[in-house]
Amino acid sequence: MGFRTKQIHAGVTPDPLTGAILTPIYQTTTYVQPSVDEYLAKGYSYSRSANPTVRALELKLADLEAGADCCCFGTGMAAIQGVMLAFLNAGDHAIISDVAYGGTYRLCTKVLSRFGVEFTFADTSRPEDVATAVRDNTRLVLTETPANPTMKSSDIAAISEIATRAGVVHAVDNTFLTPYFQRPLELGADVSIHSTTKYMDGHNATVGGAVICKTAEQDEAVRFIQNSTGSIMSPQVAWLTMQGCKTLSIRMDQQSTNAMAIARFLEAHPKVEQVSYPGLESFPQYELARRQASGFGAMLWFEVGGGLAAGKRLMDSVELWSLAENLGSVESLITHPVTMTHADVEEAERQRVGIIDGLVRLSVGLEDAEDLIAALGQALEQV
Repeated sequence: MGFRTKQIHAGVTPDPLTGAILTPIYQTTTYVQPSVDEYLAKGYSYSRSANPTVRALELKLADLEAGADCCCFGTGMAAIQGVMLAFLNAGDHAIISDVAYGGTYRLCTKVLSRFGVEFTFADTSRPEDVATAVRDNTRLVLTETPANPTMKSSDIAAISEIATRAGVVHAVDNTFLTPYFQRPLELGADVSIHSTTKYMDGHNATVGGAVICKTAEQDEAVRFIQNSTGSIMSPQVAWLTMQGCKTLSIRMDQQSTNAMAIARFLEAHPKVEQVSYPGLESFPQYELARRQASGFGAMLWFEVGGGLAAGKRLMDSVELWSLAENLGSVESLITHPVTMTHADVEEAERQRVGIIDGLVRLSVGLEDAEDLIAALGQALEQV
């Protein structure tokens, strides 16, 4: 089946009791068993361990990512944590993209490091840097590509080869491009991670996360953590996310088209000093972005002439764009990573990896591109 067919039908069957076309919301704590000897005869015992609504979403996402199975979590950060706890022990070492979501950086440096896990934040856009960073105790490489917020891309296939030779799990945060545009497992990665809060939901309605593994053994390791820590997705969230998934491709196509138009407008604007969008020929890894993905996505950043002060004036005054955290929704959002999404990253580290103070991040939505451009243009005239 094609992707658009799978995004609608995978994991979903008509309700056997009523014929309802949508998977019901199984809002229940526990499941009555027919007898002691037939415990788990129907596959469910307690909703922390498994829930039919959540399971339907897991099967859908596993199919979309071409994985063996999927575990859904309560948040995207719970999904990241689930991967780290599944594959890392005290004394182990992990390699993380030096540009990543601020919550990932915080989890590594301020939580897991307290328990004897060591981290190297490497420039994963350079596979040779990843190879150099591998140690005898390395157990995980976590690549975020495109990276949040700089959009820096990493060669998934090349890093997967390095990880495979070293016997290391390679996980990819695929939130920005989704399996519609990029499928890490088909490029050699072991694990694909999503904040389903973003494009999978697409409507600013839920928070959730998902981990899709290449093998059943890897999935079992992640699922053990999911159940043991109780970091589960609720059935209501799973149901809403399933509905969002059904329009993923059509949303991604239009949002990507809008993003390209906005990126070209900003690149030509005299008050904009730089723009970073994988679909622009000026993007440093444009050829890699074309090669490993079928689309460029709807995330970009730019810097206004005048630096931080000008950027703040623009973000505080622009109309139509909502100043808010999150991304991937039908509404267009504008964000200042230094004070919002990446505030917990030390200033020196932010500067080192290119998260500059004046960086303005855009998550392009489904509004008419002309209206979004006009709003940005008006705001730029005021800075």
